[in-house]
Amino acid sequence: MNLLRLFALSIAICGFVYVPAVLGFAKVVVPEKAVGSLVTTADGKIVGSRLVAQAFTTDRYFHPRPSACDYNGAGAAGSNLSPTSPELTQRAEEIIATYPGSGPIPADLITASGSGLDPHITRAAAIYQIPRVSAARNMAPEAVEKLIPSGNLVNVLELNLALDR
Repeated sequence: MNLLRLFALSIAICGFVYVPAVLGFAKVVVPEKAVGSLVTTADGKIVGSRLVAQAFTTDRYFHPRPSACDYNGAGAAGSNLSPTSPELTQRAEEIIATYPGSGPIPADLITASGSGLDPHITRAAAIYQIPRVSAARNMAPEAVEKLIPSGNLVNVLELNLALDR
């Protein structure tokens, strides 16, 4: 009987006390991160999260890394395919065909991240996409390049929002 009481008490504390307490603490200490690092427009409309990639497929936008889970945050997962998998090779070849630019394509534009939801690309991957984006927006390539942060990683959603501004 004592074992059942201990079990019930553990469930109550861990499931109904601890989780709300930690979430409440996080909302006070780091409110933006506690709700998913949501990105909003000037009028308050939620357009995404800094932590989760989303699909951008038109030429007007920078494209993120490919996703093995179709950018579904509820089903985050890698493909679990071996590097020697014919299916992985075929998928890479299909992606390469969508980038008609010259020169080697940065690997992060061809391969999915482990979670399938990585919101960042390398600066090299962003620079590689400048000709396509600048042509689709009738912007000078130099103007588009100025929007790309100088760090090694670039958040695709934030970069695309900067383009829209």
